[in-house]
Order: sequence, then structure tokens, then C-alpha cells
Amino acid sequence: MSADDSSGRLDDDDFPAYTMGRAAEMLGTTQGFLRAIGEAHLITPLRSAGGNRRYSRYQLRIAARARELVDQGTPVEAACRIVILKDQLEEAQRINAGYRHAAGSANPAAAA
Repeated sequence: MSADDSSGRLDDDDFPAYTMGRAAEMLGTTQGFLRAIGEAHLITPLRSAGGNRRYSRYQLRIAARARELVDQGTPVEAACRIVILKDQLEEAQRINAGYRHAAGSANPAAAA
């Protein structure tokens, strides 16, 4: 691997750079919490050649959102479901906005 290849990974939000211990430390939580959100299908960590869980920065941001809800008293499984549903809603709203924009561009007289 060249220096250019490795430096590109540092900017990659999806590169599984963090071990479970380091991820838990960064989030201020336990490894058990990370296992629980994995079991609830919020995030699926990649596995190293040795079978250890590895997390990306993107996954840590999602885990942090769930942790905030859990810290407020929401059960882990419910927190995971809330995060998933919020993301699905935001994606649906983006798609709908795109459709509305395309419809308005195709028929400018109707948009006025």
C-alpha cells in the first residue's frame, strides 16, 4: 500500500478504522452498548481478519445518536428504531423534494 492509498483512507468516513474498545472510549460508552446496537441492527461493524469488530466514523456518528437517546432514558432497541426511522424519513423527504423540483422544472407554468 502506498502513502497515497493510506492517506485516502484517513478521509474515508466508511473506513473501519476503530476497534471496539477505541470506539466505546470515543463514545464514552461500553463495548456492551456497541454490541447491543449491533444486535438491534442499527450498525453492522466490519470484522478484521481476526474476527474483531471494526467501526467507521460514520458508524460512530450513528451510534452517538442512539447513545443520546439512551442517555435520556430510551431503551436501546427503541433508540435504534428511532434513529433508523428518522433516517428513513429524511431520505423520503429528500426524494420527494427531488420529485417536486423535477416536476416544477418540467412544467414551469404549473409551478407559478
